[in-house]
Amino acid sequence: MDNDNKVFIVRCHGYEAVEDKLTELLGMMNGMGTFAKPNEKIVLKLNLLQSVKPEKAVTTHPTVVAAVARLVKKQGAIPIIADSPGSGYAYNKKTLDKTYRTCGIDRVAEEEGIAINSDPTYDIVSFPEGKLIKRFEVITPVLEADGVFNLCKLKTHLFMHMTGAVKNNFGVIPGLTKPGYHAKLFDKSRFASMLLDLAEYVSPRISIMDAVTGLEGEGPGAAGEPRHVGLLMAARSPLALDVVAGEIMGLKRENNPVLMEAEKRGLYPSSLKDVQVIGANISDVRIPDYKFPPTIFEGTGIGRVPWWQKALMPLVKTGMSLKPLVVREKCIACGVCTEACPMKAVTVIGSNGNYAYINDKKCIRCYCCHEMCQESAIKLHKSLLYRVVNR
Repeated sequence: MDNDNKVFIVRCHGYEAVEDKLTELLGMMNGMGTFAKPNEKIVLKLNLLQSVKPEKAVTTHPTVVAAVARLVKKQGAIPIIADSPGSGYAYNKKTLDKTYRTCGIDRVAEEEGIAINSDPTYDIVSFPEGKLIKRFEVITPVLEADGVFNLCKLKTHLFMHMTGAVKNNFGVIPGLTKPGYHAKLFDKSRFASMLLDLAEYVSPRISIMDAVTGLEGEGPGAAGEPRHVGLLMAARSPLALDVVAGEIMGLKRENNPVLMEAEKRGLYPSSLKDVQVIGANISDVRIPDYKFPPTIFEGTGIGRVPWWQKALMPLVKTGMSLKPLVVREKCIACGVCTEACPMKAVTVIGSNGNYAYINDKKCIRCYCCHEMCQESAIKLHKSLLYRVVNR
């Protein structure tokens, strides 16, 4: 993740002023030419969590998308709109078309001549640099892009307490594979650790936050309440942007799992003292009464999950994520996988230490074992349910 510690802020009281204010914002960062070059494919990675109208403040507002796309095109680059909607949605053309239409994205795309991704394919990518997760499923447009712009939204979140720049990268994971991550990483710190790995993998060139109208209360979806904030913000580092966004919302650092996990890792910046804010004083833009979800006081964030969802949790864990399995005839019982596993879920068993065994109850699907095995003795198994929902 880029360690640039500068966060830029401009006041923007309404969406009608977005283009002028965005130009001002990017001007502070030496202009769009710093981030997009002629003929480059630039994915505009939005927040399109649900098929809801823009005024609900759940998704990146279409005027922000249009303004960014126009500036990208002026540089001779090619903007492409892409995202995978939230965990409850299959990642297919029908879902994408409905989401684009309802969120007002297809209209601005047509008006501005912006390409929209309707390709529901994805691939499994290796990320050995990850501290927790070594494999990700990633949607095709991101894999084919020359660069990614992270167009995030200022929102509360029942599980992670806020959704900002780091969390928005989770949308590169295709729809119905997301529940597997949630089920295995139900502890907030582990989920935050995965998000940091994913943000490192995506490495957006710039993160631009739509905070003209934010979302408070029981976000990140339609249960939240729109809240006028009147800001546009940007940074090279998604982590730095989240530090400032949290301060503006009044979210305490100890209640921000992403920042606390970043601090554990020694990532920089993870607190306001390490950030240089340009364009506004934090004290002038703080919102003293921003409403947070009640889960902010819960340990794991799953206390409000209905009983029937909790009952289905084991099925989601095993059925909606890739399961590492040992190929016994290839395994040489070298023990590399046991050392690689952060959860100590892998052991070498047999009277003579014959082969590795993976305890699925402990496995968090980080795929470190698969990454480190030099004998190709660990395969990633797709269950029937996984294959069905990801057709």
